[in-house]
Amino acid sequence: MIIIKLLVLIGWVLIGTQAHATNNNLDPLDSPGWNVMHEFILGGEPVVFDDRVIINIPEFAEDPLNVPVSIRIEGIKDIQDIVIFADMNPIQKVLNFKPVKIEPYIAFRIKVEQSTPIRAAVKTSDGVWHVGGKWLEAAGGGCSAPSHGMVHGDWQQTLMNVSSRYWSKGDINRLRFRIMHPMDTGLAPGIPEFYVKNFSILNEAGQTLALLNTYQPISENPVFTFELKKNSSVEQLHLVGMDNNGNRLTATIQ
Repeated sequence: MIIIKLLVLIGWVLIGTQAHATNNNLDPLDSPGWNVMHEFILGGEPVVFDDRVIINIPEFAEDPLNVPVSIRIEGIKDIQDIVIFADMNPIQKVLNFKPVKIEPYIAFRIKVEQSTPIRAAVKTSDGVWHVGGKWLEAAGGGCSAPSHGMVHGDWQQTLMNVSSRYWSKGDINRLRFRIMHPMDTGLAPGIPEFYVKNFSILNEAGQTLALLNTYQPISENPVFTFELKKNSSVEQLHLVGMDNNGNRLTATIQ
């Protein structure tokens, strides 16, 4: 009798775990691009659609050059990588985010060319991708438009300048910073791709808090928001990175 009760209890635990995820490749967003994204972005590796990967986006992109996106991961442990992508964009991959010693939360803005699912996929140590997403309706044209900085011609004076803000929100420490950069996709006539390629967030001791690879769909003069663990020291943080032309990003956030 004890063994039977134990088996029943284990069964209920497994059911509770699976309630968050659907272990198949049937896309809940019914996107025509999902199968390609599964192979191209996620390497055809095992996938579950998981409601613990939470994406916040507007229903409609009023400005296709600046669509706000935030990603929050709740209750998923052993996160190895987070990749954000847009199925129907001409450049699908938006960014990779490794939350080494910060919370698995990020907010930013992107460019979209047309209506598309926006997705976040979270890879765990068992090699499984946990995927969440939403449809974004858009009139389009964001990816093929030139940056405002390129049009006005003054972008070189402020290239890689960083402005930042740090504040507390309840029991969460939040960090937001802006990197001045045109973030051109290379799809506007006569303007080559030019974008921030990667950056790291380091604490005062030089320890890595987060690693990011960023791609062309990130909006011009990108603004990123992160949440730090409650016990993190934030007296002084550092940004280190570069763009695809080799221009260095080095900044101190206090």
